Amino acid sequence: MTHVCYADANYLRFTHEATDLFSPSQYYDYIIVGGGTAGCPLAATLSESYSVLLLERGRSSDTSVLYESNIFRTLATGNDSDSPAQNFVSEDGVQYTRARILGGGSMINFGFYSRADDYFYNNAGIEWDMGAVEIAYEWVENNIVTRPARLNRWQTSLFNALLEAGVVPNNGFTFDHVRGTKVGGSTFDDYEIRHGAVELLNNANPDNLDVLVHATVDRIIFSTSNPLAAVGVVYHDSNGAYHEVYVRTNGEVILSAGALGSPQLLLLSGLGPTSYLSSMNIPVVLDHPFVGQFMADPPRTGVNIVIPYASTDVGIRVVGITESGPYVESPSIPPNSTPMSFLPFMGSVPPLNTSVEIISGKVSRPLSTGWLHLKSASNVTVSPSVRFNYYNRTEDIHQCSNAVEVIRKMLATPALNEYKFNDPDGGQSFRFIGPSLPQNPSDYETIASFCRKSLATFWHMHGGCLPTKVVDSGLKVIGVDSLRVVDASTFFNSPGTNPQATTMMLGRYIGMKILEERAAY
Repeated sequence: MTHVCYADANYLRFTHEATDLFSPSQYYDYIIVGGGTAGCPLAATLSESYSVLLLERGRSSDTSVLYESNIFRTLATGNDSDSPAQNFVSEDGVQYTRARILGGGSMINFGFYSRADDYFYNNAGIEWDMGAVEIAYEWVENNIVTRPARLNRWQTSLFNALLEAGVVPNNGFTFDHVRGTKVGGSTFDDYEIRHGAVELLNNANPDNLDVLVHATVDRIIFSTSNPLAAVGVVYHDSNGAYHEVYVRTNGEVILSAGALGSPQLLLLSGLGPTSYLSSMNIPVVLDHPFVGQFMADPPRTGVNIVIPYASTDVGIRVVGITESGPYVESPSIPPNSTPMSFLPFMGSVPPLNTSVEIISGKVSRPLSTGWLHLKSASNVTVSPSVRFNYYNRTEDIHQCSNAVEVIRKMLATPALNEYKFNDPDGGQSFRFIGPSLPQNPSDYETIASFCRKSLATFWHMHGGCLPTKVVDSGLKVIGVDSLRVVDASTFFNSPGTNPQATTMMLGRYIGMKILEERAAY
């Protein structure tokens, strides 16, 4: 069967290269910086009643990212020029990836869709109307999320192994975050074709929305008189030409550039700690001591099992939400993939000619946090440096230990017996790539060593623009009018098992709230 990948690409009608003959208006009601997982639903929502300019530094589309079988290839082939995935290494030494394509991280991730947990809502520092939250989630789900019709062989085995290991109850399919084992939604359909946040732009009023790609915002323009307010942005196109655009009265500049991009842009624009900005020779617009602080990333631990047959299974549809804290998920690496982005300890290796199942434990709500610093005081295209300080807190090590224990129990279940190799002595055992589980589960130092040796990421970073620190409960930047941040940089912890559902919901939710606010005056 042939599938037309861009059947839902009506948004391309109002999407333009920043260098095209198309000339944007000089004034818009809203300028959104970053056409990613939050920016796309936000732009679509605001365009229902107001003019919107959405500026995205990456490309408009790339057919290769739409196929679930290409996930590892996309992550492995990131470069510094124009690939959908841009790879870098954190100051902790962990290989990382940020998106550079319209639709953001929702176009390069594993597609698993699950709503946030109650702890997130109760502690986020964001003013929630839970009825509106539900409506926003449903809007996203009705547009781009699939309820899996079936599970592949490995995901079925994983589901059963989690239950047999005591990750109960069996919750079947649900979008909700509930303790136990469940099947979640996916932004990949049953034909393994991706439907990312970019398709939410199809809901926009095309007469009110202009989308520019390869439009990289360099800095925010502020008012020259009190009160301090954002009045526009400066961006450059792929030819290096600079442009200025402005917001109308009662409009806003909204940053949705992600946990790296939004704090970076605030710092480059002069909002940050005075002493730090001065040391970088950046003119201080407003002292904001917590911009770029409290950066966090839930660490990933686990084992990588070579299986005794070639498998074409891909994707994540199942998660275990444990009583002891960690979440357990497991993607498959099909033969002839280049897995170095997900198996970082392997270094640069040729594609594997075997199938590997990755059983991963995610430390939820890590207490260890770090910071984001600029590498360049003037060039926004130079990614900032970031340190997450993984496992600086012993509580995070203890939760990693809990993940190791759950995985240990899973490996002992009948559900995974078929993935063992026959040994010369007549027995059966698993074969691993990378470190196997420590032999002594009660020795803290052994467990801590394993956690650090197996350290990797789910790419769920957050922080840098936290509520009560940088933004208020409506995500408006404290001390600056007409400036807001709407993305994962405002998350104090990663919502639920996987953040994309809540990030897309947030874009829709804040858009709805802005429309309500403006309708009231």
